[in-house]
Amino acid sequence: MQPYVYVPSAKILGELEPNGYRLGYDSGDPKTAILKFDTAIKTGVWECQPGGWDVTPREDTEVCYIVSGRATVTDGTTGTRYEISGGDVIVQPKDWSGRWEVTETLRKVYCHGFD
Repeated sequence: MQPYVYVPSAKILGELEPNGYRLGYDSGDPKTAILKFDTAIKTGVWECQPGGWDVTPREDTEVCYIVSGRATVTDGTTGTRYEISGGDVIVQPKDWSGRWEVTETLRKVYCHGFD
C-alpha cells in the first residue's frame, strides 16, 4: 500500500534543491531544481530555467500541473506546438517524442512511473 502524501503549498512554492542542468539540453542555461515526494511513484516539484531540449521516446507517462512559468512544447509526430503556462495540465504519454523550449522559468508538480 502506498503512503498518504500531503505537501503544503508553502513547500510547492518554496525553495527547491539544486539538481544540475537538464540532461540533453542544446540551448539556453536550463538549471533545474527539485523536491521529491516520498512515494514509490515518481512525484514531486521540478523547476527549470530557460533552455531547450529534445525528448526522445518517454519511458513512461507523465502528468504535470504547471505551477508557474512558460514553455513551448512541440509534438514530434504532429508538429503541433503547445504554449503552456501556469495553471495548465499536460500529459506526456509513454513513447511520446518532441521538444521543450522553456522561455520563462517553469515550475511543475509531476507524477510519472505508474505505467
